[in-house]
Amino acid sequence: MFLLQKRAREIGDIIKNSREVHIVTHIDADGITAGCIAYQTLQRLGKECSIEFVKQLDESVLTRLKDENYELVWFTDLGSNISTGYPEINKVITDHHTCSIESNQRFHLNPHLFNLDGGFEISGAGVTYLVSKTIDKKNMDLSQLAVVGACGDLQDRKYNKLSGLNRNILDDGESVGVVKAKIDIRYFGRETRPVYKLLQYASDPVIPGLSGRESACISFLQEHGIKMKDGDNWRRWVDLSKAERRVVISNIARVFLSKGFGYKTVKRIIGEIYLLEQEEEGTEVHDAKEYATLLNSTARYGKYEVGLRVCMGDRGEWFKKARNLLSGHRANLVEGLQFAKEEGIERREYLQFFHAGSGIRDTVVGIVTNMLLNSEEINGDIPLVGFADKGNGEVKASARATEELVQQGLNLSSAMKKAASVVDGIGGGHSIAAGATIPKGKEEEFLAILEQEIKNQLVSI
Repeated sequence: MFLLQKRAREIGDIIKNSREVHIVTHIDADGITAGCIAYQTLQRLGKECSIEFVKQLDESVLTRLKDENYELVWFTDLGSNISTGYPEINKVITDHHTCSIESNQRFHLNPHLFNLDGGFEISGAGVTYLVSKTIDKKNMDLSQLAVVGACGDLQDRKYNKLSGLNRNILDDGESVGVVKAKIDIRYFGRETRPVYKLLQYASDPVIPGLSGRESACISFLQEHGIKMKDGDNWRRWVDLSKAERRVVISNIARVFLSKGFGYKTVKRIIGEIYLLEQEEEGTEVHDAKEYATLLNSTARYGKYEVGLRVCMGDRGEWFKKARNLLSGHRANLVEGLQFAKEEGIERREYLQFFHAGSGIRDTVVGIVTNMLLNSEEINGDIPLVGFADKGNGEVKASARATEELVQQGLNLSSAMKKAASVVDGIGGGHSIAAGATIPKGKEEEFLAILEQEIKNQLVSI
């Protein structure tokens, strides 16, 4: 921990000694929050700063950055894969994706260099926040964005709560009154969805007989005496009394137990949720998970500035734009799920996959893959890989797995990186979730190598 903090201070000093800084960050919720933490940190220092959002650091992006010749480039939530190269780019990196020990440079902060797991102990936004805090402790209010980034990266999934360095960041947020943790139902949509919709779209864990079945969810609530509406308004989870919430949770637990599920599954129903204290209850930015989904609906569709402005506190015009994008994002995910199911999942011995072609955006195929893996239709005993066309002769591959497989030795990051490199692509990520970009037409060769890597990992235990 001391060495990690020392590295954060060293990077903070590099930033403070620079006049002009350009931020390059990723397009997901963790990337947007990481980029915003960096941007606000620089603004508060009075630095000249600019920001851009990229899907990945490919050769075209890196060549352009070399040509633009910034005094300093700050890579957030990406960049670890170039830490040993591109000396022409004067850079600092705050990332959390897997990296090699050879990348241990004074300008590179990554938890994996300090025997910490970036898959669940700290996110890209969290790593960026650590640097921001060393620059000025007044930046502790930015901890709320780091919590949103961690939830966007599902870092609360392993233990039903944030852990590792995320816990320290949460403590910072609570100490300055910007974040509050509480125990509640973990299903998405506590503040914005009607209760029956919360149950209908419930995943992790999927509720047998209820998830995906609107009429069954309505009947379930009616049978247990839960009033569906207040006047003309559908009641949300936050509108229920404590007694009503207990009734719903206890009866969901009974559903699981009656279907033969054990305590391990039942206890995933409840866990920690994270509320942003300065935001209005019932909005998409009060609950950290819902905030992250709102952000995913912006930059993943090329609307980078919308997400950035919302993170910086706009609750007027830009927030309205984000809400409109969220409606489209939800529709795209529903359509994407349906499309993948209709295309069919091909199951092999050590992996299963679908190829959406141009039917699903490459920027959301990872979300669709994760949702599918957590649905009743898919058996999660082997990883799921989703393909989507990127254009320019490239295909995006997103792989997702369960925590149980990771505990058995699965490391999707190394497997995807190896398989992609063999077919002249690039890949990486985390043990439980990883991605790759490969040449179109190389999917079958990629899958064969990937399956062998997964087999080697699981059989060697």
